[in-house]
Amino acid sequence: MQHRTIFDVMTRSVVTANPGSSFKEIAQLFHDNDITAVPVVDDEGHLLGVVSEADLLRKAASLPHPDGRRARLGLMPVDPARAEDETARAMMTSPAITARPAWSIVETARTMDRNSVKRLPVIDESGKLVGIVSRCDLLRPFLRGDGAISDEIHRDVLEQTLGLPPGTVHATVRDGVVTLTGRVAERADVPVIERLCRSVDGVVAVHQTIGYEYDNFGLDVEPPRGYLASGGQLGV
Repeated sequence: MQHRTIFDVMTRSVVTANPGSSFKEIAQLFHDNDITAVPVVDDEGHLLGVVSEADLLRKAASLPHPDGRRARLGLMPVDPARAEDETARAMMTSPAITARPAWSIVETARTMDRNSVKRLPVIDESGKLVGIVSRCDLLRPFLRGDGAISDEIHRDVLEQTLGLPPGTVHATVRDGVVTLTGRVAERADVPVIERLCRSVDGVVAVHQTIGYEYDNFGLDVEPPRGYLASGGQLGV
C-alpha cells in the first residue's frame, strides 16, 4: 500500500520574501499572488520565519486614525514594538511551525489543527524551504475516483496484504465511502480489514457488515492490534 506524503501534495514553487522586504513589498506579494502568508528565507534558501496577514494588520492597527485618534482593531492585541516593524525580519513569526516532506497527511493535518494554522512551510533536513502545504493540499487525496479506491482495496489490502481469497470480502465504494461485505473465518480479522481499508488514500469512511465463522476472542473482548486469522502479526 502506497500512501501520499506531503512531498506528493505540497506546492513546490513558493513565493518568498527576503529579510529586508518592506511592508509594502510584502503586501504587494499577497495581492499579486492571492496569498495570505509568505515564508522569509535567506540567500541560501533557509527558512527564517513567516509573515502573515495578521503581522501586517498589526502594523495597520498602529497607524493614526484620519481624525487624529490611534486606530486599533478591536479583536487584535497590538504589540507596540512589533507595530513599528517595517521589514520582514522584524515582522515575521520565528521560528515558524514547519512540516517535513516525508510527513503523512494525517500527521500534517494534526499539526495544523493543533497550532491553528492554515499552511505550513516544508523544509528539508538542512532547514531549506522545499515547498509549502495548505489545508486545500491535504484534501487532494479525497479527489481520487471511487474506482481507484476500490481497486486498491481489493488488490493491495484484501489480496496482497491480508491474503484473503478473491471474493471473501467485497468492497463497494461510493463518494469515497467504503462498504465491506462478506464472511471471514475469525472475528479478529474484521477490525484489521476495516482499519486497513480506512487507511487507503481517498477513503472518507468505512462501514462493514462482515460476518465470521468463529468468535476467537469473545463478543466483549477486543482482538490484539494487528492479529490475523493465520496466527501472524500485522504491523498496522
